[in-house]
Amino acid sequence: MSQWVHPAGTTADADFDTRVLPGDPGWAHTGLQVTDLAAGESRTVETGELEYIVVPLSGGATVEVAGESHRLAGRSDVFTAATDVLYVPRGASFTLTSTTGGRYALCSATAREALPVSYLPAASVPDELRGAGTASRRVRNFGTPGVLAADSIIACEVITPAGNWSSYPPHKHDEEREGVETSLEEIYYFELRTEPGAPGAGNAFGYQRVYGTDERPIDVLAEVRSGDVVLVPHGWHGPAMAPPGYDMYYLNVMAGPGATRAWLICDDPTHAWVRQTWAGQAVDPRLTTTE
Repeated sequence: MSQWVHPAGTTADADFDTRVLPGDPGWAHTGLQVTDLAAGESRTVETGELEYIVVPLSGGATVEVAGESHRLAGRSDVFTAATDVLYVPRGASFTLTSTTGGRYALCSATAREALPVSYLPAASVPDELRGAGTASRRVRNFGTPGVLAADSIIACEVITPAGNWSSYPPHKHDEEREGVETSLEEIYYFELRTEPGAPGAGNAFGYQRVYGTDERPIDVLAEVRSGDVVLVPHGWHGPAMAPPGYDMYYLNVMAGPGATRAWLICDDPTHAWVRQTWAGQAVDPRLTTTE
């Protein structure tokens, strides 16, 4: 299990608190680098064979690429609102500079084609309410097909209120089956908080489950806290569980070897029936389509 679970700081290097990249043991297609920057502090990245999406987790920034400066307004934190993002292609160099101090995620994936640099404002990020009842969650699809042009990367972020389950029913996407399933490895990056109005400060935590098949076994049941990463090379994954008292955020980065950029999944047939129960349940009232 330790190969796929990386507590906060355990993958750090001189520039990033979190560093997972293609070429790491057992890892081939996706990457994530996360860093805290003081106001005016910068990081420069050579993209090489990877394409990137720059995602402010907190704070604003400017990104210099190809002789142009792009301003990202950012946000106060991941639970408050969606953020604007910037796509940077392979074969480029970019410099990220924090404007007021903040935390920033650089999502990446192997790419065959270099597409143009593109900016997506926060107002254009689709805000999806998925599930119902205790399976309610909000999905912000800032880096999905049809929203952001890219070669291979698929990225989104999910808010799961305290006491709810997401990534549920358990599902997988580890085979190329035309029109049914795409092969995508996946990164989960977590942040958690004590829910607003709680009588104490708490010590926020959650859980993530990943399990495999007889042919491709994997067995992960991880307690996760802010800054932790869980990797999903294959297999059924879910639920991601937010215990009562603690809200969960996770950032997903996906890519794979297939020629088609698509998120096609199949549910674990043992648990797929759960979706049928949502029709008779209301969406958790703590979630709204806009903030």
